[in-house]
Amino acid sequence: MKLHLTGDISQVEKGLEQLLKDLGIELAKEGHRIQVSQRKGPLSVKNENQEGEILFQEKIHFFRGLGLWLEHFAAEKDFNFVEYPQFTMQGAMLDASRNAVMTVDGIKNLLRNIAMMGLNTLMVYTEDTYTVKEYPYFGYMRGRYTEEELRECDQYAANLGIEMIPCIQTLAHLTEALKWNYAIPIRDTADILLAGSKATYTFIEHLIEAASRPFQSKRIHIGMDEAHQLGLGKYLDKHGYEKRFDIMNKHLQEVTAITDRKKLQPMIWSDMYFRLGSKHGGYYDVESEIPESVVSSIPDTQLVYWDYYHDDEQFYRTFIRKHKALKDNPVFAGGVWTWNGISPNYGKAFATTEAALRACKKEKVQEIFVTMWGDNGAETPMMTALPVLQLFAEHAYHASFSEEHLQKRFHFCTGAHLDDFMLFNQLDETPGVDKDNLQTSNPSKLLLWQDILIGLYDENIKGLSLNKHYEILTAKLEQAAKRNANWSLLFHFYQQLSHVLSIKAELGRNVKETYDKQNREKLQEMLPILEEVKERVYTLRKTHRTLWFSFNKPFGWEIIEIRYGGVLARIETVMYRLNQYIDGDINKIDELEEERLYFEGPYPMQTGSLGRNLYHRIVTAGHLS
Repeated sequence: MKLHLTGDISQVEKGLEQLLKDLGIELAKEGHRIQVSQRKGPLSVKNENQEGEILFQEKIHFFRGLGLWLEHFAAEKDFNFVEYPQFTMQGAMLDASRNAVMTVDGIKNLLRNIAMMGLNTLMVYTEDTYTVKEYPYFGYMRGRYTEEELRECDQYAANLGIEMIPCIQTLAHLTEALKWNYAIPIRDTADILLAGSKATYTFIEHLIEAASRPFQSKRIHIGMDEAHQLGLGKYLDKHGYEKRFDIMNKHLQEVTAITDRKKLQPMIWSDMYFRLGSKHGGYYDVESEIPESVVSSIPDTQLVYWDYYHDDEQFYRTFIRKHKALKDNPVFAGGVWTWNGISPNYGKAFATTEAALRACKKEKVQEIFVTMWGDNGAETPMMTALPVLQLFAEHAYHASFSEEHLQKRFHFCTGAHLDDFMLFNQLDETPGVDKDNLQTSNPSKLLLWQDILIGLYDENIKGLSLNKHYEILTAKLEQAAKRNANWSLLFHFYQQLSHVLSIKAELGRNVKETYDKQNREKLQEMLPILEEVKERVYTLRKTHRTLWFSFNKPFGWEIIEIRYGGVLARIETVMYRLNQYIDGDINKIDELEEERLYFEGPYPMQTGSLGRNLYHRIVTAGHLS
């Protein structure tokens, strides 16, 4: 389609160039005329008498507005549509620290998607995946970004009206950075910096300088969350026991002194203050009491309230008020639940987001963003976050909206069908799992990685016909892949995962039951099934690899490939052990002699869950170091 934009377009021209191909438009004088004007007020798009108009306040509003104009023009030739932005900041945070480091082109693709949605902020969470020239081992072989790569992303974002904000750690969550010998003098525990040390603050100053330099923004997220063992390592040996409140505040004061000198505006995750004020160390403890002396000594920094666990609006309202009692203008951070396992948990993400953002609007929170974590290896592809990003975006421009509205917007912004993306939910929302999977069960991860001979989760899935569930889902995903051609790599990955699970999910149980009956003939018949599983897993590995390399740097893939290699090697051993038994070389298979117990731990098992765990606890009851 050809468009002729007139009026205030100078500041959006570069961003327009970045979006033309995705939008399928061409700028030409003979195109449909759209008058563009920047002014204070709501976002307005209309078309009357064969002429269009876009009125916008912020640059990001223009790009959302252009998308809205095109979406409405395709359906109706005359329209007048107005939106009222609900927040001053609405953005996303991309995890680049859990194996997956998105390429520059991957980030640009994400930026174009969120620009169409109207999100105006992107943080890239980098624990050690950025370059600090003074410390060559910082981020070594982890896919760290160069300064030039980050600057390129920042300018690309700025053209679209998106502010990129550096997001780092300056206290805890630094296991990978602190594992090298250079860090011995600044290491309190394996993942926490040594507070109170001059060398530590020299280190942090270099981090802050390197992290902030590529970006135009003066804002910076300096972390500070989950320092559970603060002051209990080398600090304890040097200084004796001190209250963690005091250590935390003194450390934060030193770090914010650095940001002050560099004229940066810091924000921190808020949980440590609430944990330290809780009798049992909980973040979401409504009885948490933070001493007034501590409150008054908190440096000038914004608190980020992160919460993607509750589906109760009132809880969020209560905790927003508790944050405001500590510091004005808190930021709220929700979650897309890309870290549930190997597939996203949209049920949990939608339930928590709806409750949280209703609360944010009522409590007049001005800044929100949504986290895209990749815990335990970043097995879930980050583009699965798009439905939840769209949900955040629509909340950011509407007091309320319909499901139909969300579906239409998602289809325009991504070119995909929301209902088809929601099929990914069924990989974990299986028989035995409650609707919306609020207990965050992750059976697709459990059943892919678990060992066929050991079968730690076999008792949990007893009588659930999971093979059949995945067989039906495979067929649905095959059809969805045809309807979403631009996302074929993603759909083929999940189709193949479901294809694997349609025979692997219950295979361990079937082998065990047949062995218990001492039916060697039927065990013999299972050998071709094991060969088929091996072939399907091999294909899944290659499909996943192609998808990974399409938007991530190669670093980190080795972790996922080792996991696939483990599955493939163990299938061969299962066949070896069965053949030994069938041929009479051994009179028993020790692994199959063991009674299958219900898997209970390390998390409390709730009704409506088949279990939830990390890779090293799924594959063995032993120690995987």
